[in-house]
Amino acid sequence: MMAQMKTPAKKTAGKQASTNKPARKSPSPGATRALPQRGALAAERVTSILKALDEAYPDAVCALDHRSPWELLVATILSAQCTDVRVNMVTPELFRRFPSPAAMAKASLPELEELIRTTGFFRNKSKSIQGAARKITEEFGGKVPGTLADLVTVPGAARKTANVVLGVCFGKAEGVVVDTHVFRIARRLELAKGDSPEKVEQELMQILPRDQWIAFSHQIIHHGRQVCIARNPKCNLCNLEPLCRSKDKTWSS
Repeated sequence: MMAQMKTPAKKTAGKQASTNKPARKSPSPGATRALPQRGALAAERVTSILKALDEAYPDAVCALDHRSPWELLVATILSAQCTDVRVNMVTPELFRRFPSPAAMAKASLPELEELIRTTGFFRNKSKSIQGAARKITEEFGGKVPGTLADLVTVPGAARKTANVVLGVCFGKAEGVVVDTHVFRIARRLELAKGDSPEKVEQELMQILPRDQWIAFSHQIIHHGRQVCIARNPKCNLCNLEPLCRSKDKTWSS
């Protein structure tokens, strides 16, 4: 049941309520004093959200199985429009057949397509992972580069994929990973208003402590899968519920 909203009191006709509050002074020309942050993005509220996520998901990690930066890069490319569970079913045989960038660079596209077919968009993904293998083999000595500037030059490794690899494998917080769960829940919690993952990432980078960027994404992704699902969120099980004012809440304390 949603919490009832109190009806504002009606104004008395012809009368104006008295007040003891002093009149506000107009700021002097050129004044630059910053106003305290209020509302949805108040520092205290953001801190409370991060604390609740830490309590609910203290050990949240990347759900894609991998043993190296290369395997995570490939798995992340394959995860586009596909579940992590499905990717984890496909990658063991893929990496058994082609265990290194050099080996995958020599694979034929039909071989790769057959191995990753069930992840969807397999033709484009085959080209991406083979292109990534060749780029890394030829230009980076067979090792996944550890900088954002280099990673985004690798086929299939756009900013989100690069952020995943840098955060998980190198411990570098260059940005906030914004997948479908993070995009949806950040807006639901009023942490961001952007209409694209890129805009939401920039907003989150402004309000979240940098040392929380990596963990925040993992925690929100787990939260989105287990509790804050897109339709009929399990608000009665959510420890973030008291901090959430989303219009599509299914329960309110």
